[in-house]
Amino acid sequence: MLDYRFIKENLDLVEENIKNRNVVADARKVAELYTQRNEIIQELDDLRQKRNDNAAKMKGKLEKEERDTYIAFGQKLKEDITVKEEVFNKLEKELAEETSKIPNITHPSVPAGFTEESNKELRIVGKPTSFSFESKDHLQLGTSLGIIDFETAQKVTGQKWYYLKNEAAILELALTRFAFDLLKEEGFDLVITPDVAREEILEGIGFNPRGPESNIYRIEGEGTCLIGTSEITLGGAYAKSILEADELPKKLAGLSHCFRKEAGAAGQFSKGLYRVHQFTKVEMFIFCTPEESDSMHDYLLALEEKIFTRLEIPYRVVDVCAGDLGNPAYRKFDIEAWMPGRGESGGWGEVTSTSNCTDYQSRRLQIRYKKDGKNQLVHMLNGTAIAVSRAIIAILENFQQEDGSIKIPSALVPYTGFEKITVRK
Repeated sequence: MLDYRFIKENLDLVEENIKNRNVVADARKVAELYTQRNEIIQELDDLRQKRNDNAAKMKGKLEKEERDTYIAFGQKLKEDITVKEEVFNKLEKELAEETSKIPNITHPSVPAGFTEESNKELRIVGKPTSFSFESKDHLQLGTSLGIIDFETAQKVTGQKWYYLKNEAAILELALTRFAFDLLKEEGFDLVITPDVAREEILEGIGFNPRGPESNIYRIEGEGTCLIGTSEITLGGAYAKSILEADELPKKLAGLSHCFRKEAGAAGQFSKGLYRVHQFTKVEMFIFCTPEESDSMHDYLLALEEKIFTRLEIPYRVVDVCAGDLGNPAYRKFDIEAWMPGRGESGGWGEVTSTSNCTDYQSRRLQIRYKKDGKNQLVHMLNGTAIAVSRAIIAILENFQQEDGSIKIPSALVPYTGFEKITVRK
């Protein structure tokens, strides 16, 4: 979240940013609550000082009547402090809740707009795949090859769940190991994270675990949630920590399952594996100094591009518009792969995103580093290395052959042990 004082001292800027980000938040209410909070802190300090002074006076030689007066006054101060602390705690909670609705400040280069149509295309790498035969989408291909099974999953679990079978199961393992090997070479620490996190960690990262608009599965009675990304567990691992400056940039790669409700997600572009309730993902995460965060953001994007270049999948890079950014993001780049099965003639579909969240997450999670003997907030960045379900879409649709088989990208063959997926006899 943003700093309370920054909000109060930059109300016009924050309100304009709220408008541009298309979110519902009240910066003026936050400023008012912050003022009230500071006044109560001062009142509490005054009461505690009076309590200390009163206690000091009671140490002297006093007549019984005087002592009784000081005791009564001390009891009154104790009661006043208790009442004031209750008011403060309630106000502090309301202030944090209202502030959490306010988005991060936006990078000046981010395009204006509220939908993906306003995203700015930065570049296209590779030529969109075309075929001399009538191509199929990944759902048709996966079903005919016997490697993706939504029908059985619907019977067992429900809609938007699936089984990966045979070569597709190996392909998932191949993609995760391929990403891990590449990131290991780049000096990332490799982590397999829990698939569950406490609600306060989700809130600190910027995910809303409650309410009908939440995309998160809560575990009732536990105070925990299934994670939507290992960004939550990687960032949360360092909550209330102080890192040394020479540790930075600290680079982590997390493998986890990801769970999302995807409520209301429908339409031809959401079918099959594109929007599902569970998928496997390798996530990149970086803690760094404020001076490094812009260059680290470019670095994460370059790694995402390296992955999809090695997979030989055509893609484009887009600078995501202000109104389509999540609250924590200062700036976000998406990679959209060419997916021949989208629509009548193919289209672009998001496969990765990378966000610079500056100190928006670290402030609430209290993650700092030592600089010149003082504790400073770190900047936190995240980026998708591989979201397996969407990578499988891109591979099946771009590498399909006329006979219905799928050629495996050469970079993955050492991991799969086969060069082609063919119809099972």
